[in-house]
Amino acid sequence: MKKIRQLNLKGHLLTAISYLIPIVCGAGFLIAIGMAFGGDPGLDLIASEHTLWDTMAVMGAAGLGLLPVIISTGIAYSIADKPGIAPGFIVGLTANAVGAGFIGGILGGFISGYLAISLIKYLKVPSWAKGLMPMLIVPLLASFFGGLIMVYVIGAPIMGLTGLLTDLLNGLGSTSRVLFGGIIGLLSGIDYGGPINKTVFAFVLTLQAEGVNGPITALQLVNTATPIGFGLAYFIAKFFNKRIYSQVEVETLKSAVPMGFINIVEGVIPLVLNDLARGIFATAVGGAIGGAVSLTLGADATVPFGGVLMIPTMSRPWAGVLALLANILATGLTLALIKKHVSVEDEALKVNDTEEDDLDMEEIQII
Repeated sequence: MKKIRQLNLKGHLLTAISYLIPIVCGAGFLIAIGMAFGGDPGLDLIASEHTLWDTMAVMGAAGLGLLPVIISTGIAYSIADKPGIAPGFIVGLTANAVGAGFIGGILGGFISGYLAISLIKYLKVPSWAKGLMPMLIVPLLASFFGGLIMVYVIGAPIMGLTGLLTDLLNGLGSTSRVLFGGIIGLLSGIDYGGPINKTVFAFVLTLQAEGVNGPITALQLVNTATPIGFGLAYFIAKFFNKRIYSQVEVETLKSAVPMGFINIVEGVIPLVLNDLARGIFATAVGGAIGGAVSLTLGADATVPFGGVLMIPTMSRPWAGVLALLANILATGLTLALIKKHVSVEDEALKVNDTEEDDLDMEEIQII
């Protein structure tokens, strides 16, 4: 177990996902905007007439189609630094070629990365060849052996496992969908884009690569709804003459809520840190309800990012809208009920205490 911990598998995966997410965001917005205006992501741009929206949709689809390659390259780079990039890229392409998908890309990244680092540590070459190690020898051998493992050892079992998981999820009953959607919504929301969210993201992105769009849609709708729910809480509380945010927090909301509409949840982190237990609880309640509604009603965005722009890509847009509304309302109502009233006097006292902490006159010495 100690040796497994030393491999830092989770750390390398999360590092690769942090590289992956900007690509998912960029490609996701391209295909979401393109499809929202009628673009066809499967169009041949050379052989047929096309619009700007077709071009955007095709660009986004091309980027999303390389996600197994990107995750493989990121993991291999995290493990072996620059010598891991080439084998990670090539083995990731091989995973795509044999139909091993996103899971194949993840495993391919670990295989190529550890092959590369092992070659660097243990392969002895003549002194004249040492300069060729990072540029030629390590990429060649790690790519060759990693590709062989992908094609002849793990490719077929991964395809079988992925197919089994896909069939299982497609066969879930309504009760199971409520539970599964609630768990996804809960886990994806409670750390606001942190390690738990990224781990769940890797899992549901794997499912989307196999044509199961519901789980990743639930996750992304929760990320979209959470900041908007924090904004709604302000108005619900105000209706009952309750002041739950300080003036500084209200200013934070002015940027956090618009960020939520385009699926950026991190804007609410300052608000949560000011009242951690209540913020996480409200997020968990809203996320669980929103995720359950999303998966039960069959919200199925074909893109893994985009916020409200995902809705036009769904076969049931109304399901996505209802899931968003349920999540926003649950988060806002819970937060408005459980947060304490912030009086003007308390806020002023807190500001004064902060200023005194910043400048303690007793610590000033005149020499």
